[in-house]
Amino acid sequence: MIAIDSHAIDLDTPLEGVVGKKSADLLAAQLEIATVGDLVRHYPRRYVDRGKLTDLAGLEIGEHVTVVAEVVQATLRQMRSRRGSLLAVVIRDERGTKLDCTFFNGHKLLSLVKPGVRALFAGKVGVFNRKLQLTHPQFEPLDDDDEIRPFLSVYPATGKIASWMIARCVRQALDVLDDPTDPLPESLRRREGLAELGRALRRIHVPETDTDIHAARHRLVWDEAMGVQLALAVRRRAAAARPAPACPPTPDGLLDAFDARLPFALTAGQRAVGAEVAADLAREHPMNRLVQGDVGAGKTVVALRAMLQVVDSGRQAALLAPTEVLAAQHARSLRAMLGPLGQAGELGAADRATRVELLTGSLGAKAKRGALLAAQSGEAGIVVGTHALIQDRVGFADLGLVVVDEQHRFGVEQRDALRGRGERAPHMLVMTATPIPRTVAMTVYGDLAVSALRELPGGRSPIATTVVPLAEKPQWFDRVWRRVREEVEAGHQCYVVLPRVGDDKADDDDLVDSPDDAPDEGADGEVDARRAPLAVLEVAPKLADGALEGLRLGVLHGRLPPDEKDAVMRAFDAGELDVLVATTVVEVGVDVPNATAMVILDADRFGLSQLHQLRGRVGRGSAPGVCLLVTEVPAETTARERLDAVAGTTDGFELARLDLELRREGDVLGALQSGRRSGLRLLSLLRHEEIIAKAQVYATDIVSTDPDLAGHPGLAALVGETVGDEERAAYLDKA
Repeated sequence: MIAIDSHAIDLDTPLEGVVGKKSADLLAAQLEIATVGDLVRHYPRRYVDRGKLTDLAGLEIGEHVTVVAEVVQATLRQMRSRRGSLLAVVIRDERGTKLDCTFFNGHKLLSLVKPGVRALFAGKVGVFNRKLQLTHPQFEPLDDDDEIRPFLSVYPATGKIASWMIARCVRQALDVLDDPTDPLPESLRRREGLAELGRALRRIHVPETDTDIHAARHRLVWDEAMGVQLALAVRRRAAAARPAPACPPTPDGLLDAFDARLPFALTAGQRAVGAEVAADLAREHPMNRLVQGDVGAGKTVVALRAMLQVVDSGRQAALLAPTEVLAAQHARSLRAMLGPLGQAGELGAADRATRVELLTGSLGAKAKRGALLAAQSGEAGIVVGTHALIQDRVGFADLGLVVVDEQHRFGVEQRDALRGRGERAPHMLVMTATPIPRTVAMTVYGDLAVSALRELPGGRSPIATTVVPLAEKPQWFDRVWRRVREEVEAGHQCYVVLPRVGDDKADDDDLVDSPDDAPDEGADGEVDARRAPLAVLEVAPKLADGALEGLRLGVLHGRLPPDEKDAVMRAFDAGELDVLVATTVVEVGVDVPNATAMVILDADRFGLSQLHQLRGRVGRGSAPGVCLLVTEVPAETTARERLDAVAGTTDGFELARLDLELRREGDVLGALQSGRRSGLRLLSLLRHEEIIAKAQVYATDIVSTDPDLAGHPGLAALVGETVGDEERAAYLDKA
């Protein structure tokens, strides 16, 4: 290792001069760890009391683990299908739970891996013959003559760099690292009883007591919460600094005319949220509001009423949808709800009508020119489109409101491209049909005011959801298709949803999110392989020639040309198709009241929120809906627990919280990280709700007096560490 001056070591120091080139290269390649700061922020996943063995019962398939266990049995035998020997080892924990380990060329390890030996075993948990196993794990005996420490720190690792190797590098770095300047103000640390940063970084890696671990983690969670909330506070202040067009309600305008022709009464929630939105639009500060509501809660009506208030003020509204299918559906839906009020320039239009224009990337040249001209001239009061709306050449006469549907599918930069046009910032209304727990909204959408629609409009029919467990009841599969026929014979329509398009081509709406998709290799190279997810292009022809023969089937997926997608949806909407076999392109926004049944094949391959969204496509008319979740996974597995949860409740807010627990927050926090390396390692949206709320107050107070964090360089650096330098720069540029 290169000799260095200890006083030169700080968090920005490259690792090569601290842990040596070989280790530094391995850490960079395997874990994207390049500096001392990256390394000491790579926190232990858990801790093991040196006198105790690891509980083996909680291991999960596909996880890279490091366990402390005792060898019970070691048997050397020749492999059947290839040359060489194989060492089959059985290890156990304190409770007697056993785990199989398999070592290739085992004769070299037989003298080390003997019954009674306590050791660290590191590897990826696989399955062979329905039993968990570690195949050729890394192995290190625990030597009583080693340095005695109360705890062993177990780190997130990979197949090429084990936890104990990371631990050695961390200790080398800590030995020469000067305590960093603490970014948190001393007054905040004192008020919240937080340890200094240097002590927290040392104690989280080399704790002496359980109290050390708790205090260190508590302090470092605060760092992450403050980094996130400061970034959001800067963003809120930047948005509020620009004026917005005031759009107060106009008496006897389009909005009043629309309300008068509504064939139903608004729910109490729609009225309350509508009043909040109306008040926001009347101000000269840009509205930034998230409206979340369960499937069918009536968000579109709330958004349309907001757009009409803006149009009444002489300005325009844009509705941004994530897919062309959804954009076209929105345009048709808005036109249908508006009737003569949305037919400006057409025969039979109302006196004070506006025009709804659809603008997508697949429009023909003539249609696109017409749509662009309608937006630029102001002739179109409402413009609906996809990401094509945020291209530079799309201009608006006077854009007053941007409505973003399904917020989670758009990045921060995409939203800002629309919001940032012109001298005045348009108001922003974000909609999501995936209900969000309070802490998620506070953390990921902290730059937005949040409104919730919890009440469903009248006329929505109940949806009965049933898990079809083929592992235990394979005969139920035929009954699934008989049920589809019964719905069609009753004059209704059905969806059949699958995870993949097919033809072995990658596609955005191909979905494989199960952790068990990879085959597990056994001791002799045998493979316990899980079959590939079912695909639309493979299943649809079989249904047409088999179980659903004689019915009118349509196929819809993301690879179809836009005009074909639109034609299929129009045919299904018009009742010209009995069954629509599709991928998740029907997940949001599709509204066919006559569709009463949905069959989701390989349902375990979908996320919990996705299943809830898909289910919401049925039961939208007067007839009750049915959703059948077909799966081959056995009972008493996590996947079946998720499906049972969907079948057990139609409360999207309850499912959202359960989804957060089951997904371990990675997908949610990914919305902050935007694909960049992020400092969010300890923050839990469920466990740290109180800290997040307090950090939001502190951050707002700091940014109110120091909007660009110039007087708090440590906090500015903390924002960069937590949410990424690129994103921080974007936030501060807007300030």
